[in-house]
Amino acid sequence: AAQGRLAYKLLHDLFDNYSSALRPVDDTDRALNVTLQITLSQIIDMDERNQVLTSYLWVRQAWLDAFLAWDKDAYGGIDSIRVPSSYVWRPDIVLYNKADEQLSGPTETNVVLRSDGRIVWDAPAITKSSCKVDVSFFPFDGQQCRLTFGSWTYDGNQVDLHNRLDAGDLTDFVENVEWEVLGMPATRNVVTYGCCSEPYPDVTYTLLLKRRASFYIFNLLLPCILISFLAPLGFYLPADSGEKVSLGVTVLLALTVFQLLVAESMPPAESVPLIGKYYIATMTMITASTALTIFIMSIHHCGPGARPVPRWARRLILHYMARIFLVYEVGESCKGARSHRAGTEEPGGTGAAAERAGARGGCACPHGMLLSNVGYIAGCFREQRAAQRRASDWKKVAKVMDRFFMWVFFVMVFLMSALIVGKAV
Repeated sequence: AAQGRLAYKLLHDLFDNYSSALRPVDDTDRALNVTLQITLSQIIDMDERNQVLTSYLWVRQAWLDAFLAWDKDAYGGIDSIRVPSSYVWRPDIVLYNKADEQLSGPTETNVVLRSDGRIVWDAPAITKSSCKVDVSFFPFDGQQCRLTFGSWTYDGNQVDLHNRLDAGDLTDFVENVEWEVLGMPATRNVVTYGCCSEPYPDVTYTLLLKRRASFYIFNLLLPCILISFLAPLGFYLPADSGEKVSLGVTVLLALTVFQLLVAESMPPAESVPLIGKYYIATMTMITASTALTIFIMSIHHCGPGARPVPRWARRLILHYMARIFLVYEVGESCKGARSHRAGTEEPGGTGAAAERAGARGGCACPHGMLLSNVGYIAGCFREQRAAQRRASDWKKVAKVMDRFFMWVFFVMVFLMSALIVGKAV
């Protein structure tokens, strides 16, 4: 009870003639030293599109009040008391790069007042600060968000602000599911603004963040990689299936949906995110594969009236590339391809011989008219078989080109996927 009465007496004696409106110094020409320490408790949100960081901080400020000191022996050994922060003078330390619509600050908590006049004010605060977001390597990016604290009205000749430690305190930090905190170094700066000639000190805490990319890998990147591997398989589909172009268009539409999902969350900046570049490259590749598919299908459907395959194409495509990509006709093998074609080179040979024999015999043979008709029929069959061979050769050219472009696009998809996945390692 005696200790409580002494505390009431101490409170009455301290604040009887005290004013919280004036700077508590004996010499008004001297600056009042204020130390600042920030403890990062939680990252609430990082709004990349609006470039705003919302964080939960514990703000500790300490200074010496020359008018609130007492002899602790005269008050029963009371060394410290807790009083409302509105009772004492407080430095107007604010967040310079504040991005909140409302003018909010630290919570009105108590201050710890010690017998030597030292005041310590610990207050929690939820701050929204502007942060320049660079999404060039999204989702494998890192960000540097600055929190700049300083006095709003007092210059450096009146309130000299210092950082208590060289970095922000991360002891009580609650881990964020999306961002990993690498550090929070603190620097003291003295800036002279254009409005005033006096120097204004500030303390800047740089929050070093690294994005946890697992969520984006499994929800945006991996589906795109799997879908992009379907594009080369369009060349493997038979041309008569009628689904080659449909597959390419479907894959292109699916990637467009993923591209829109990424664009909605990113700020409209000139720098394109890494995953956006991957989407654009994949969509360009699929567009090219669809265009080549249409071109190859036009070759495949060359009718019997088409010109024969040029000699260079026959040698390069039907001879060399067909062997490399193991493309053979039905019943054709590596060893029997040449013999099979040689055996079918002169269809209707018996009819041709009969026609030549009839021509040599003239009308002396009683069956000359019959042989002439057989020769005509044989000639029609030769023309039909020649037209079929031309159409078959063009179909084989289209099939070889399908296999060639399938492997080319498979290699392209693999290299692009390896490049984007290599950024995550």
